[in-house]
Amino acid sequence: MNIYSRKQQWKWALFIVAIIIVFTSLWYTNKLVNSIKSDEEKKVRLWAEAVQKKAGLVKFTNDLFQKLQSEERKKAELYALATKQLSSDVFTVSEFVLKVLQDNTTVPVILTDDNDNITASRNLDSAIEHNNDALKKELANMKAMYEPVVIDVYRGKKNYLYHKDSRLFSDIKVVFDSLIKSFISDVAINSAAVPVIYTDSTKTNVLAVGNIDTLKISTPEKLSNTIKEMELQNTPIPVDLGEGFKNYIFYEQSPLLTQLQYYPYVQFGVIGIFLLIAYILFSVSRKAEQDQVWVGMSKETAHQLGTPLSSLMAWTDYLRANGTDESIVNEMNRDVMRLNMITERFSKIGSQPTLQDEDVCLVVKNAMDYLKQRTSKNVNYVLEIPDTEIHAQLSVPLFEWVIENLCKNAVDAMDGKGEFKVTIIDIPEGVAIDLADTGKGIPKSKHKSVFKPGYTTKKRGWGLGLSLCKRIIENYHNGKIFVLNSEEGKGTTFRIVLKRG
Repeated sequence: MNIYSRKQQWKWALFIVAIIIVFTSLWYTNKLVNSIKSDEEKKVRLWAEAVQKKAGLVKFTNDLFQKLQSEERKKAELYALATKQLSSDVFTVSEFVLKVLQDNTTVPVILTDDNDNITASRNLDSAIEHNNDALKKELANMKAMYEPVVIDVYRGKKNYLYHKDSRLFSDIKVVFDSLIKSFISDVAINSAAVPVIYTDSTKTNVLAVGNIDTLKISTPEKLSNTIKEMELQNTPIPVDLGEGFKNYIFYEQSPLLTQLQYYPYVQFGVIGIFLLIAYILFSVSRKAEQDQVWVGMSKETAHQLGTPLSSLMAWTDYLRANGTDESIVNEMNRDVMRLNMITERFSKIGSQPTLQDEDVCLVVKNAMDYLKQRTSKNVNYVLEIPDTEIHAQLSVPLFEWVIENLCKNAVDAMDGKGEFKVTIIDIPEGVAIDLADTGKGIPKSKHKSVFKPGYTTKKRGWGLGLSLCKRIIENYHNGKIFVLNSEEGKGTTFRIVLKRG
């Protein structure tokens, strides 16, 4: 198993472990949220039941208040009837009438004639009864509170009986108002920390709010939308205060519970961003370290080749001087020059090479001519070039290295037998060099992976050749190299694109 395959397996294993961790955490967090939600719903139900009971108490008190008010009105009407009886026939006064007049010890009343002159009063403060101005002022207050009881006296003459609430009734009303305020306060404040809105029967007028952002109810439209959202979450609690009127309590789950529901996603988002940044920094650091290894290895290789190369040059001169066959010496010299070029290639790794305007067709042809003599005779080399020169900015030693690597990979893929075809195409954005073989082919899923360090299908390969090609073309020549097309069992075509010189 090669390094690249092991690396891919480790990546998948780590990815699966990460997925398991994420889903486990989400499951546990969801379980925790559901537990808190259930507990909160229990508290809300208890609170709602308490609200319902208190609403019943409020309704009962309101009904009692209405009955007391009605009874006091009846007392005033009864007092008026007794007064009428007195005025109609003084000799028919019964004990009952006198008892009615005497028993009214709570409801303050004022009796007036047709001209609004005060003729009698009862159950008023002594300070008011003996002060004419205060009595008139009290009459005005009574007129503002209730309609008078009209008393037909005789021959079209009428008296008017005005009354107001008794002290007992006023005290009960204060208690009732206090109870209503307490009820509203309980709804708004003691709502188990959940957001609530208390409205009237129209569901448009807000009587009280609690634990809710005022911006959500700042306009009628926002209020309506908020109430609809709450109504979808929970059925509103009706509050019956009597007389056919119902108010409503709307509520939803607490902000804390909502935040808990989204917490794991926010948490994983933050962790993901952190891991992404860490991965980028690690990748940059690793790439820099790889570059240093590349440079160090290349420089050391060039240094190691320098000594035997100098010796070989001297030996070719010696052989030529001693009359050795010139053709043999020339071939040896050609190989020595090739070694010298290879040494130069390694020495250029790590430093920006000098690019010069070169004829791409001529450079490729020279590289092909050299390779023909030193590879299998069963490989058919085909070179298709245009009639005119095509120039590009090149570092000849490095570019020839790319051609050699691609050629050797093609020969290995064809097991030393097949066709290696190089086509140079003049394109608008520059020049394209297609290098096609009739070898084993590359799976589509591996078209990008083949350029990564460590990827190889050879038993003894290091997987550095295509990675080096990519580095030379893209980093040093600002070009592109990629798999143009490939079919398993039929061959592969690589394409190099260079900018025009």
